Amino acid sequence: MRSVTLTRSFDADPASIADAMTDVEPFMAAAGFDEVSVDGDRIAVANRVGIATIELTLERTDGLGDGVADDDPPYVFEYVQREGIFEAMTTTYTVTPTDAGTEVTATTEFALDVAIVGDVLDATVIKRQRRRELNAQFDWLETQGVQET
Repeated sequence: MRSVTLTRSFDADPASIADAMTDVEPFMAAAGFDEVSVDGDRIAVANRVGIATIELTLERTDGLGDGVADDDPPYVFEYVQREGIFEAMTTTYTVTPTDAGTEVTATTEFALDVAIVGDVLDATVIKRQRRRELNAQFDWLETQGVQET
C-alpha cells in the first residue's frame, strides 16, 4: 500500500470543521473533481486526466465520534473505493482538537491495480494529484466561515 498524508491546523472548533466536512457533495467537489454525485453513503467522482477519465465509486464509512467530549474519539470522515482503478483505496479525515483550535489530518492509502493503471498512471502521479486534491479541500474548509475557538 502507498499513502499520502496531509495535516493542517485551523483556528476553529472541531464541531464546525466536522459539520463542514459532512456537507459531503461540496466538500468532495472542493477537491477539484470534474464530476461529483452523492446518493446516501455512495459517492461517485470522475476526473479527466489527459485523454482518460478516471471514475471512482466510493462508500462513506465514517462515524467514530465527533471529538467534542473528552472521552469521544476524534471525528473521522472516511470513504473506501468500491469500484475504480485501484486495487484498494481508503481516505480518512481525522479532526482533532488542539489548544489553538483544530488539526485535520487526511490520509489516502492505495494499492494500484497494475493491469488497469499500467503506463498511464504511476504511484508518483497519483500521490501528486492526491496532494493537490486534499490541499484544495483544506482551502475550502478555510472559506466555510467555521466558528472561531
